[in-house]
Amino acid sequence: MPLNLIKTYNSLLELDAFDEEERNASLMGIFKRDFVDSGNYFRQKKVLPTLSQGKNTLSIFFNHLVTMEDRLHRERIYDRNRAVRLHWIKYHLEERQPEHLQVFSVKDKVAIRTYLYDVQESYVIVLEPRGDNRYYLLTAYYLLGRNRYKIEHKLKRRLAKVY
Repeated sequence: MPLNLIKTYNSLLELDAFDEEERNASLMGIFKRDFVDSGNYFRQKKVLPTLSQGKNTLSIFFNHLVTMEDRLHRERIYDRNRAVRLHWIKYHLEERQPEHLQVFSVKDKVAIRTYLYDVQESYVIVLEPRGDNRYYLLTAYYLLGRNRYKIEHKLKRRLAKVY
């Protein structure tokens, strides 16, 4: 499990040999290092987990970053593609390789969203700008299938400035 703590972008975390408890412990180590024990900023703005009234926000946030929605059963299920890339989020927020990153904002039905799109690795981070000094981190995921076209469509509709 400690091996995953030294993994860097663009390597994948090694989780397949673990049972669920070991896997969650390994992922929680990455999560604590990157989100709990250190602050995250994107372009000098604080990045925070999305607020959930009356609930353990960090637990919900962690769960959201390593699971996906199963619409058939209306529950969240483990998503290996998200989990093995958990350590990529901080790397992208710090814009360590800006030449591979498309950063843009789009006005969706609900609000303005800011996207960090790693074209080379087919990876997306979605932020919601909140005021002048912070973002909510909504999600981060690996693009599969038609999702790549959806992001490219959003890229075509991008706003003139990044919020």
